[in-house]
Amino acid sequence: MKKNPIIPYILIMAFGIGLIFFMSLDGADKKEEIAKGDEPKTEESGKGKEAAGEFDPEAFAASKCISCHGENLEGGFGPNLHGTGLSADKAKDILQNGKGGMPGGLVPADNLDAMAKYIADLK
Repeated sequence: MKKNPIIPYILIMAFGIGLIFFMSLDGADKKEEIAKGDEPKTEESGKGKEAAGEFDPEAFAASKCISCHGENLEGGFGPNLHGTGLSADKAKDILQNGKGGMPGGLVPADNLDAMAKYIADLK
């Protein structure tokens, strides 16, 4: 007797549909929190964000800049950010308005000064 090769695909599809269904039930329980704009309380909710209003330029660069400028900000698709000789004002202008392939507005306006200083101080 031959085994039907489509059975594993059907089982995987059924598992996926069930997983989506049960995850949507979890989201339905949190719809009031989501509607109010509150984040559900999770262990990871503070990771990668500014804690208590503090902005960490190094953590921001690690989460947003490394995709183009490389893991150590030493170049990749985007240029090397170490030893560029950029002043904080010029770095702020580039962060705000963009230049070349870099889009502007990636850094929130209230954190531009801190991020520009961080980039200008890279050696």
